[in-house]
Amino acid sequence: SFLIQVLQELLETWGSSSAVKHSPPEQQQYISKAILICLSHLKEPEIESCRQELLTSMMEGVKCHLDSNLPQIRRLGMIVAESISSKINTDGPVLKFQVKVVMKSMSDAALPLVLESNKKSHTAAPVIPDEESDAELDRGRKTVCTPHANSYLYFFYSDDDLIPYDMSEDKELKTKAPVYIRDCIEVLTGSEDVDKWEATIKALESLVRKNPAATREVSVELAKILLHLEEKTCIEGFVELRQKAQVAVLTTDPIPVAKYLTSQFYSLNYSLRQRMDILDVLVLAAQELSYPKSHGKTKHSGAQKPCIQLLPGSDSSKVWKRIVDERIKSKTRRFAMGRSQVELSSGPNEFNSVAGHFFFPLIQHFDRPLTTFDLLGEDHFVLGRLVHTLAILMYLAVNTVAVTAMGKALLEFVWALRFHTDSYVRQGLLSCISSVLLSVPTVRLLEDMTEELLETQSWLGDVVEKDPDGECRRLALQNLLLMENLKKKL
Repeated sequence: SFLIQVLQELLETWGSSSAVKHSPPEQQQYISKAILICLSHLKEPEIESCRQELLTSMMEGVKCHLDSNLPQIRRLGMIVAESISSKINTDGPVLKFQVKVVMKSMSDAALPLVLESNKKSHTAAPVIPDEESDAELDRGRKTVCTPHANSYLYFFYSDDDLIPYDMSEDKELKTKAPVYIRDCIEVLTGSEDVDKWEATIKALESLVRKNPAATREVSVELAKILLHLEEKTCIEGFVELRQKAQVAVLTTDPIPVAKYLTSQFYSLNYSLRQRMDILDVLVLAAQELSYPKSHGKTKHSGAQKPCIQLLPGSDSSKVWKRIVDERIKSKTRRFAMGRSQVELSSGPNEFNSVAGHFFFPLIQHFDRPLTTFDLLGEDHFVLGRLVHTLAILMYLAVNTVAVTAMGKALLEFVWALRFHTDSYVRQGLLSCISSVLLSVPTVRLLEDMTEELLETQSWLGDVVEKDPDGECRRLALQNLLLMENLKKKL
């Protein structure tokens, strides 16, 4: 029938890896909605006639979507795959992903199919009226909100049926944490005492910062232990505690620890999570070193610092928009009468002498595939994180001695990867261009990198006109505006 033909063509586009990589998210959402609408109109005889084709299309399409670095694309793939599975497996088990927020702005026509899919897999309750929704959410039950109320689907898992123990008279037994760095190493590597291990990981950061001399004696060993440290107990905030301790070690003894971490990034036998942990620690330590100590955790915490978000599907575009806007604002002259600004306290940039140790080892071996690690192949998500990390390190290196050499190397790196198919990687590359334009002195840009800038400008023009990703086009236009400001200084 005509409906089957339309559905097959839509699934062919939905399951194309090229379409997933090069089509804007809005177009992919439109196709996904159209597939859900077609599925909702299929009758049982029609499903029986194309059951195998639907299964094949689902397997191919969900793989393409789950390989994407963009979280909204992965979610779309999960939704469509669940819906197809519920249609073709009416009696057996169906495919089910653990997605909390399923879809934003779901069309009214596509919504019933998703609800029907959820009912068949016994994971969602019936749609409830708007006036009752708040009360149901408060009770923590499994709930599906209507699109008119919130345009989201929510899934809540409740423990209300469990009877809590009476712990009113229980007293917490506090275990004393070690007071020496070497004692911490012994506990983390060999102790079977879970309470002592937990107390050690909680106290390690402050202990490292209070004892810099003792830390420098074992800094690389401690960095190695923390990089491989796994959670022994269900300790709250373990990942954050470990990361803070790693940052403390790196800022206390930057050069040897940075050499170790950057060398391990390209080594064998590391998981992708560990490699991304290395990038996160390098960025956080560089931020701490680059800001005056007097500002510390008050002036530059949170909104003031460029950062890589730790969630795998994080979107760094908002971060870079803020960074660029702040720097442009700081370079804008305004003539007005009024109260003079309070002079901020200043201090030496400790990142100045170590910036090269953070930056250059990361940029050297990106094109050398390993047995278990291929940045230019299937591990493109880590490549995207690496590119964003280099952009942030470049931004933080403003006014340092190595900034010109870093900028020149980064432009060459960007030029080699400028045609990468993944939009997350391209966004990072364009952020690198912004960092170079904002951090390298204008004189050095115009004298030492004239040819590279002209080539980059031509490429940016093509990105603005042809790139399918809206964020890439916005970043490219922002860079072209920065380049126009450079021309005015000639």
